[in-house]
Amino acid sequence: MDVVDPGGAGESGSPAAAFAAARRRVANPELASFVGGLPFILDPFQVQACTALEDGHGVLVCAPTGAGKTVVGEFAVHLALTAGTKCFYTTPIKALSNQKHADLAARHGAENVGLLTGDTSVNPGAPVVVMTTEVLRNMLYARSPQLRGLSHVVMDEVHYLADRFRGAVWEEVILHLPAAVKLVSLSATVSNAEEFGEWISTVRGDTTVVVDEHRPIPLWQHLLVGGRLFDLFSETGEPGQEHLVVDPELVRHVAQREHREDGWQPRHRRRGGRGAPPPRASTPGFRPLPRPEVIARLDRAGLLPAITFVFSRAGCDAAVTQCVRAGTQLTTEAQRAEIERVVRAHTSALPEADLAVLGFWEWRDALLRGVAAHHAGMLPAFKTCVEELFLRGLVRAVFATETLALGINMPARTVVLERLVKYNGEAHVNLTAGEYTQLTGRAGRRGSDVEGHAVVVWQPGVEPTAVAGLASTRTYPLRSSFRPAYNMTVNLVDSLGPDPARELLERSFAQFQADRSVVGLARTLDRNDEALAGYGEAMTCHLGDSSEYMGLRRRIAERERSLSRQGGARRRGEALQSLVGLKRGDVISVPGGKRAGLAVVLDVGADPDEPRPLVVSEDHWAGRLSAADFPTPADVLGTVALPKRVDHRVPRVRRDIASSLRSSGITAPSRPVRRRTTAADDDELATLRRALRAHPCHGCAEREDHARWAERHERLNRETTDLRARIAATTHSLARTFDRIRALLLERGYLQGQGPAQHVSENGRRLERIYSESDLLVAECLRRGIWADLQPPELAAVVSAVVFESRREVDVAPLVPEGPAATALSNTVRLWSELTSDEHRHHLRPTREPDLGFAYPVLRWATGDSLATVLTAAAQNGQPLSAGDLVRWCRQVVDLLDQVRVAAGDDALADTAADAVRAVRRGVVALGIS
Repeated sequence: MDVVDPGGAGESGSPAAAFAAARRRVANPELASFVGGLPFILDPFQVQACTALEDGHGVLVCAPTGAGKTVVGEFAVHLALTAGTKCFYTTPIKALSNQKHADLAARHGAENVGLLTGDTSVNPGAPVVVMTTEVLRNMLYARSPQLRGLSHVVMDEVHYLADRFRGAVWEEVILHLPAAVKLVSLSATVSNAEEFGEWISTVRGDTTVVVDEHRPIPLWQHLLVGGRLFDLFSETGEPGQEHLVVDPELVRHVAQREHREDGWQPRHRRRGGRGAPPPRASTPGFRPLPRPEVIARLDRAGLLPAITFVFSRAGCDAAVTQCVRAGTQLTTEAQRAEIERVVRAHTSALPEADLAVLGFWEWRDALLRGVAAHHAGMLPAFKTCVEELFLRGLVRAVFATETLALGINMPARTVVLERLVKYNGEAHVNLTAGEYTQLTGRAGRRGSDVEGHAVVVWQPGVEPTAVAGLASTRTYPLRSSFRPAYNMTVNLVDSLGPDPARELLERSFAQFQADRSVVGLARTLDRNDEALAGYGEAMTCHLGDSSEYMGLRRRIAERERSLSRQGGARRRGEALQSLVGLKRGDVISVPGGKRAGLAVVLDVGADPDEPRPLVVSEDHWAGRLSAADFPTPADVLGTVALPKRVDHRVPRVRRDIASSLRSSGITAPSRPVRRRTTAADDDELATLRRALRAHPCHGCAEREDHARWAERHERLNRETTDLRARIAATTHSLARTFDRIRALLLERGYLQGQGPAQHVSENGRRLERIYSESDLLVAECLRRGIWADLQPPELAAVVSAVVFESRREVDVAPLVPEGPAATALSNTVRLWSELTSDEHRHHLRPTREPDLGFAYPVLRWATGDSLATVLTAAAQNGQPLSAGDLVRWCRQVVDLLDQVRVAAGDDALADTAADAVRAVRRGVVALGIS
């Protein structure tokens, strides 16, 4: 593995550079030909990567967002076309695939470039095909004939392999690609690029790693405090080289604002860790700068176009509404006319009846002003239109959720962060340094800007030093999320056999990283073993076996603790029983604590399992006691007469009762009765103590020194045992999971046979074609006929339960379709319960529980109801959906229905699934997944 860190900037016009370029033309003629068609000069890292690629190496390129990594991928396309072979260009998401397809088709001609995204197939036999990574994974498992002649695969955004939901796909592709295929991996900057490259070299052969941390467009960091824009770092060097000196004037200004906004709060309560702490929900007197004013401030400073990350769909939409209401106008009359034309081009196919419910007119009005939102809840046609208008400079202020930072080519001059806190689905958490860099990496458009700007909007609690920590941290390790799954297991067994499949899993990046972690643990284990030997020598006694003697001491201590727990439990039980037997008017003695002395019972309490009698003490106190107040049982010493109604809250009443108690002549016992302890009666403990006294080491003058060394030995021995267990659990961990999955699949009939002869059954071949997160549950539903005999809309409703995930908890149970669909859903949930029981038995991660929240809306949609009716029904069902949500979930339902169609084979269910796809794919849904 070659590691190259070119650094520096682009080539200059010096004689030396010209000479070097001439030599490259001779040594790398294809690179010279490729560069001749570019309107710009390549940076050194691009030259290094392309040269390695032409020389026959695989390459891994790690560089910041906007640095131009894709040029290397485009050179791989050039090499394949020149050689008459094929190149597949993979991306993590459909939107990126569409963008890349358009770029490559414009350069090489539409006839040479195809597109495959699962639901879209354009010219799939072309020599260059852009596709989502899942499509290539499926082709590899299916041994598709389209793989013939493949020479290069570009994996754009390869750092997606850290994604906990989809990351395994990237590793599957890397491991399964034929050895002759050259892999071009393009990644954002990660701190363990060399480790990742070493793994790729191990599994793919010779790979050149090119790391470039130089941003082609310098990024300036700012804090917007009120209406004043500060540089985060003082000007002590070049942009990006400020030596982490936070601007002192900014620090003073923020301190003054903090004091003014929240002067009563102690300073230490605001401090956090490396990230900024979550801003307080409400600070008296503080009002953030309104969003329209933030945009106006940026506009006056020449910092538009800008993307403002809001981390909330509703927040994005609200920001746009605020700008419109404030009269924000960022476009000229000519620009508005052009925006109108682009909007018509993207939305002319939308049904007229749906425009109002889609919020089309409000969305269009904002676009004409140069303002837009961008988030997953929007209609795909709306998002695509916003992206085009922003790229063309016609929309100049976009409010977006963080999903925009994940690969879409939509750079801005400025990125604004409203908060440094986001909701991760479970809790509000601080942004990590990696997330901060990913978001702010959008700032600075190559070819348009000489510098980019990152602006954090200040709120009370946001410390400049914490922001500086986020902006300056450069440790973003890439961690594998790879783990065997059911579909992966049957495909591996079918294509390789069980033993070679096991070996392939051992070669995954996940296992590579796990084994590396074991190296550090093993070193610790060696040090512990050495220390244990020293401790063992120090505890040695010349009179006898000190280990045996210390073992007796440990057993005595453990027995005493056990007896103490037993005694405590017995005494608590006796105390509880004594309280249960109390009656109104009983006089008891509280043995100790603040309430020690005599007390009269007024009320025995309502809970017989946890009695808490209400009493009045002889010193006029009234309140409830519990078993914790009685280390010994509560003995009744006598009784006093009480009135029918006693209001213990009245001081006079308490005084009268206390007086009656004193005049009754009842006195507390002089000392509590001492009961013999359990330890005193325990034969086992007595035997151990006799053995200890009789042991030769008991008479050693240094026995306590030996005991201290023995305690250290015991403590370190426990730690070492735990360490060995961790190492055993880490080593071959993926292969063991693979074996557990195989055992479960064998039980359920998806695999047959044992050992090397194990093979995939007919049911297993059905599972091979299902790529859902709940793949085995789907296969089981098909195998048992649970989804048979349904109508197409009913099948769509039932299938939705295994793909849909509610965005939030709802207080009411979702409305479920009636009739056969309700039965099928109930049986699906029952089958899930059976499956998870087996998964727990095999120590496997349980399958996600079916979510019925989308079943009723998709049934209504597939039945033909209008968009307005379906969205209203969803809201009434406790699962409010936007039009974009409906399209997104319908798309996933269509994907799974299509898998069901293929897996069902000649079964009638295949026809039902095909009809269900057609029923769902209509109106705005058809436009969203075409």
